[in-house]
Amino acid sequence: MTLTIPGFDHVRLPGADGVELAAAVGGSGSPVVLLHGFPQTHLMWRHVAERLAGEHTVICPDLRGYGASDKPAATGPEVYSKRAMAADVVALAAALGHERFALAGHDRGALVAFRAGLDHPETLTHLGILDVVPTLDMWDVLHGVRAAVGYHLFLMAQPPGLPETMIANSADAYFGSFLDTWAADPAALPEPVRAEYLRASAAAVPSIVADYRASAGIDVTHDQADRDAGSQLAMPVTVVQQDWGAQLGYDAADIWRAWAPDLDHRLTGAGHFMAEEAPDEIAEALRDLLLR
Repeated sequence: MTLTIPGFDHVRLPGADGVELAAAVGGSGSPVVLLHGFPQTHLMWRHVAERLAGEHTVICPDLRGYGASDKPAATGPEVYSKRAMAADVVALAAALGHERFALAGHDRGALVAFRAGLDHPETLTHLGILDVVPTLDMWDVLHGVRAAVGYHLFLMAQPPGLPETMIANSADAYFGSFLDTWAADPAALPEPVRAEYLRASAAAVPSIVADYRASAGIDVTHDQADRDAGSQLAMPVTVVQQDWGAQLGYDAADIWRAWAPDLDHRLTGAGHFMAEEAPDEIAEALRDLLLR
């Protein structure tokens, strides 16, 4: 049985291009959409969603290719581009009656949120980003042996076939390694939740790899076109991340400021799974964002 957020309704609604998304929806008030990261599902937002639901309608979808959402075949690079995944989110919100909404994402979901902010500025009121830099910048800051921390980015960027086979043959070990090494507080991922992430990820190997492969190709092309055009995020933006800049030798706030003139950049002592490890801190950051 798929785990979802207690007290929320679980629905299936149309995204873009005939794709259907599964989502947990709860609360009332102005809409906030929360996008999950890797290797997770919408369940990662359970604590934050419950904290925000008293003031907002909170919508937590599984991204295309993840969880209980559709997993279309990657017949071309555009299928798992962040542009297509952002269009899913806009269509999902519209199906719920929300033409404008706030959007926050973690990890892969943050890259989708970033693309949505550039592609749909008239739709997003606020943008929250957890623990990434934009795709174009991500590749720029990975250098030498320090890039080993992102080995999975290079593995899943390879042509179709080998990455899918390698990962499927050791899915629990592969996906579990990220859950184990990226969490500063392993207790934040209790066994039933960890098991749900492993089950959902093992059932989605081709689409997860296609999502990452897009980030080594078509997503870079889209980001570069926006950089060349001088595009920036028009809405208030809050970024919360670990101090990756100190570890990898770059200034994360400067990277984000180039894209987001109205920026609140925060560092956290929590691990990568900060919405589960430090939900009060993340909920407060999002509340502050929504007041700007």
